[in-house]
Amino acid sequence: MSDSGEQPRLLIIDTDPGVDDAMAILMAANSPEVQLLGITTVYGNVPTALATQNALRLLEMAGLCGGVMVAQGAARSLKAGTDVERIADFVHGADGFGDVGLPPPRGSHAADVSAAEFLVRSVNAHPGRVTILALAPLTNIAQALMLDPDLGDKWAELVILGGAFFTGGNVNPAAEANIFGDPDAADLVLGCTPRLRVLGLDVTQRCRMTAEELQAMRGVGKYGSFVYDISQFYLNFHRKWYDMDALYLHDPTAMAAVLRPDLFEWRAGAVRVACEGVTKGQTVMDASVRGFHGHNGWADRPQVQVALGVQQQQVVQLIRERLTAT
Repeated sequence: MSDSGEQPRLLIIDTDPGVDDAMAILMAANSPEVQLLGITTVYGNVPTALATQNALRLLEMAGLCGGVMVAQGAARSLKAGTDVERIADFVHGADGFGDVGLPPPRGSHAADVSAAEFLVRSVNAHPGRVTILALAPLTNIAQALMLDPDLGDKWAELVILGGAFFTGGNVNPAAEANIFGDPDAADLVLGCTPRLRVLGLDVTQRCRMTAEELQAMRGVGKYGSFVYDISQFYLNFHRKWYDMDALYLHDPTAMAAVLRPDLFEWRAGAVRVACEGVTKGQTVMDASVRGFHGHNGWADRPQVQVALGVQQQQVVQLIRERLTAT
């Protein structure tokens, strides 16, 4: 039960852990407002099979292995064979956890069901109650929609970490990494339902944790030392590429949006994703007030909620609190 006495919201996290993915998952484990139903895994920060092992490691650490299912998902994008998947080991380390040498899971295993099937089954078993937090390329979500085209009308909400709407990308000048990982899947998902929120680099790059703040977490609460240890590789990446003694809190910021959407400023608009060419992966939002003469590729798309503002100090404080709570 949550502190307010209300039933916790049911949550599935689709993820590619990943240092900041680990933060988001551990936040969920330490948040009474949500009940984690399962984790679905996909490629991105690490290959899919390793993402599954990392998800199992995190659940063991949180003491949730018995009640939370892990379902392994897609290993390739929807255009497998024409695209080469981009694995961000240079950001998160070869093991996804900053190369700290964690042992394999002690005995837990992924379920004998695909991520897409698990998503469909879970949402249909609890119509209107399941929130999905998507922290990686959207291949699994797209495949679930192919299995059940009405799925987007049955989940409570889909919260997507991805995109760069009115700022530059982090893979290239146009694209953010998760959307770039499978732009065809992203364009499909962003056109399926108005029941979704999207947080891109416009807000996540404003939420940062300094090296000093990270050091202060060491030895505090359930997960402070673990987060400190796995984040050193990630922090050094930010020092080298962004010239800052801090790290971006992309995935935990998205988890914060599940818990406290009121800490963000949302704007409604239709979104398209460029699926080929030099701008592949670019997210383009129709934020126009007057509209356009004649039909265009945005006209028949649902209005989704895009985060364009954030109370970053409160978000970072919430992240620290959930990762260091006992």
